[in-house]
Amino acid sequence: MVVWILGLSASGKTAIGKEVYRQIKSGKENVVFLDGDMFRDIMGNDLGHTIQDRRTNAGRISRFCQYLDSQGIDVVCTVLSIFPDWLKWNRVNISEYFEIYIRVPFEVLLTRETKGLYKSALAGKKKNVVGVDIDFPEPVCPDLVIDNITTVDSFEIIAGEILQAIKTKKD
Repeated sequence: MVVWILGLSASGKTAIGKEVYRQIKSGKENVVFLDGDMFRDIMGNDLGHTIQDRRTNAGRISRFCQYLDSQGIDVVCTVLSIFPDWLKWNRVNISEYFEIYIRVPFEVLLTRETKGLYKSALAGKKKNVVGVDIDFPEPVCPDLVIDNITTVDSFEIIAGEILQAIKTKKD
């Protein structure tokens, strides 16, 4: 199974994904956590953040997740996912696929970000920032939408909701 958690930067997808991974891992050995930034590092940081580079990276991540899934390895993947065609590809090519959209209003993202990404982009100092000068198309048919608008100290509750939704879909 591939648990695909997507959302804008500072939406909480990585923290939520790590907790989902932790909870799955406590009962199963074959589980991998894969974050989009981590994947870029693994691949040697050979791509920038232009639309074309992002598209190439999206394809790499989807195909890698499909490969792990085909080997019986579950994946919790946290990534921006700005290409609807790759989300559709995932549904067709990954045997068990569960997509979660972490939705957060942009005004809230601005208060959460720690890297200054959005502020730099809004000031014109940084280019190719999703949510500012690159559109973020909301996913068309996620299996679950989580409105993460509050400050959460523990992501256990959200991860529990995700795992319950996955269980319900399987039953």
